[in-house]
Amino acid sequence: MSRHARALARWRWALRGALLVIWLPLAGAWAHETRPAYLEINQTAPGRYDVLWRTPVLSGMPLPVAVQFAAGTRNVTEPTRRELADSLLERWLIELPGGLAGTRIDLVGLPATITDVLVRVQLRDGAYSTTLVHPSQPWLEVAAERGWLAVSGAFLRHGVDHILLGYDHLLFVFALILIVGQTRMLLWTITAFTLAHSITLALATLGVVRVAGPPVEASIALSIVLLACEIVRRQRGQASLSARWPWLVAFAFGLLHGLGFASALASIGLPRGDIPVALAAFNVGVEVGQLAFIAVVLGAFALARRTRLAAAGERYARPVAAYAIGILASFWFFERLAGF
Repeated sequence: MSRHARALARWRWALRGALLVIWLPLAGAWAHETRPAYLEINQTAPGRYDVLWRTPVLSGMPLPVAVQFAAGTRNVTEPTRRELADSLLERWLIELPGGLAGTRIDLVGLPATITDVLVRVQLRDGAYSTTLVHPSQPWLEVAAERGWLAVSGAFLRHGVDHILLGYDHLLFVFALILIVGQTRMLLWTITAFTLAHSITLALATLGVVRVAGPPVEASIALSIVLLACEIVRRQRGQASLSARWPWLVAFAFGLLHGLGFASALASIGLPRGDIPVALAAFNVGVEVGQLAFIAVVLGAFALARRTRLAAAGERYARPVAAYAIGILASFWFFERLAGF
């Protein structure tokens, strides 16, 4: 192969790597913006229930999903509506002789969306159930027994979904992987990031720390830009804080990202009475999704090193990926800054 052909092949490999880096976060962007809906049903008297129905608003339009209770249910009061910045809140009182236990609730129109619905049912005797309803099965059976396992499963799944569809958080982790070369140091770095965002997630969710969502989201985007700059500095052989103490940088920015996780958790609301269980399960779900992403990335790197273009990839793909990450994160920063 001639020198020209080898150079052309290297640039093609670098271009493919850059396109992959850009496409992966954008592929989850649309899904990430589709926040889950929330349905809360609290029994106030025998056969009577207070219903809270919160649906996300996308492009100025509420989610086209309606709640349908079992036959024989009647509205004691008409739904009252309250329009929030990112969702539509409805509340009304229903009555069903014999109660909701053992009946079915349908979410009409859910299969036409990509949105999940978190449903919590609280009975007067203290029994509750929390279920995450998916478009593939847009209904649920109301159970009478206590369901802390159901709560754990629902919030565990929501934590995994959030991190895997949270393109900004994944891009930050991907940038950390590019900065840290040694596996042992990467383990310490990710551990520091996990510890930090677990702390602020708990503090913000429990109301100890209160920070507005838009500044947090903009700061998260800025943290990714800074890591992209650090990747370029490391590639050029320049001294940088992230190269010397990556775990310290990861811990500092992890505190910020934890506030972002808390904002996502607050958008669906924690079920009253089982906040510790829900919070712990959500955090575990985030970690499971994060570790799965890291395993996939490291596996892809290991496969790439087996090819003849491994050296070219190290030389060209890393800086191309750094610039792609920086450009995308800069766009997010100014977009979120304009949304203040």
